[in-house]
Amino acid sequence: MVWLVVGLLLFLGAHSVRIVADGWRSATIARLGEGAWKGLYTLVSIAGFVLIVWGFGQARMTTPQLWAPPIGMRHLASLLTLLAFVLLAAAYVPRNHLKARLHHPMVLAVKTWALAHLLSNGSLADVLLFGSFLLWAVLDFRAARQRDRASGTVYAAGTATGTIITVVVGLVGWALFAFWLHGLLIGIRPLG
Repeated sequence: MVWLVVGLLLFLGAHSVRIVADGWRSATIARLGEGAWKGLYTLVSIAGFVLIVWGFGQARMTTPQLWAPPIGMRHLASLLTLLAFVLLAAAYVPRNHLKARLHHPMVLAVKTWALAHLLSNGSLADVLLFGSFLLWAVLDFRAARQRDRASGTVYAAGTATGTIITVVVGLVGWALFAFWLHGLLIGIRPLG
């Protein structure tokens, strides 16, 4: 469990600098240079991610089960992860209505993904991992919206084509992950 916590602190800590210390971040980028900042940020993020994956794999074998989620939660989790994949696609597909309306669909994807996994898993390791990501996503979304308002950010209008591509990419990504990659990479087959 210790490595999971260390990984979460590194990964989410690096991703929280803009939430809690945006001025310090800007000053550090000015002092070090953007390339050095991105390099350091990437190294810390990768180290944190590796520790999260390894630590969660170890922790889920030994941590207690806090509750047994009802079977119906698996179905709800599948639906929520489908939405998360569409939101994730919306972060990258240009000129879609979701990004135009929501502004930060990737953070909303993380929020939805974390909630889905909290609803369908009940071990201490699950609560720590998915609860941490959910809390981070809530705080990050709030901070990002505040920055947008303060700077007067305007997002490009969405188009029907961009939105359709977003939904199709999200559906295909979800299907690949739900039916094949989740089992291959995580060792649990949620649908099959």
